[in-house]
Amino acid sequence: MAHLTQVLDKLREHQLYLKSSKCSFTQHQLEYLGHIISAEGVATDPAKTSAMQNWPSPTNVTELRGFLGLTGYYRRFVRNYGVIAKPLTNLLKKKRFQWHEDAERAFIQLKEAMVNAPVLGLPDFAAPFIVETDACDAGIGAVLIQHDKPLAFLSKALGPSHCQLSIYEKEFLALIMAVEKWRPYLQLQEFLIRTDHKSLAYLTEQNLHSEMQRKAMTRLMGLQFKVVYRQGKENVVADALSRVGHLMVLQALSVSQPVWLQEVSNSYRTDSVAQ
Repeated sequence: MAHLTQVLDKLREHQLYLKSSKCSFTQHQLEYLGHIISAEGVATDPAKTSAMQNWPSPTNVTELRGFLGLTGYYRRFVRNYGVIAKPLTNLLKKKRFQWHEDAERAFIQLKEAMVNAPVLGLPDFAAPFIVETDACDAGIGAVLIQHDKPLAFLSKALGPSHCQLSIYEKEFLALIMAVEKWRPYLQLQEFLIRTDHKSLAYLTEQNLHSEMQRKAMTRLMGLQFKVVYRQGKENVVADALSRVGHLMVLQALSVSQPVWLQEVSNSYRTDSVAQ
């Protein structure tokens, strides 16, 4: 009621109007952009998942692309979505569409995963957040947790250059990428980082030797955090996410970087205060 009063007061203050027929008040749950939001958290919309469940086997690329587009919108609810959908995405390649047993199996499995998608928690900014990270040879994984409930999952593959990094550097990269991804959740208060790499527990006490470490630490500036070591067998979610990364490896990536950005980066090396 307090939040509602604040909203209505702001609308009145700025002479903005709402159409009553499009408003709903004091609801136990509501549908928003294809999601059902309630006190339990964020869930998929049964109307959308029902449409997926009743979707007939595609007969051409257009129908398959429509199915993958619909399910892809909910991919953050499905662990290993890319692995499950791989036989289907392979059929999108030019002149490669030919429905087969592997495709049908993946099609059915993806339907089941959508119907049984978990409910993700809603963030509570009055309570601390926990980031669990892990890395393996080919990928990194992370999960954002609060009140022992997942809020979001992250799984990324490592490119060829990053695959050559040491295990410490990969773990370091997993930590940085997770923090960058969820910075809006983490920047308001102290948060906890759990890792199964013991050296990272002393991150704030170490000398930074590599260029990657120096650049990464600049992204952590201004954030309040503690890094806690947790054995790999207890860090199962992030560990599992990191180990499917090689199935979604990006083979090549082209980027453009302005000259001034490199000049700013170089200036820190010669600035005694920054050092």
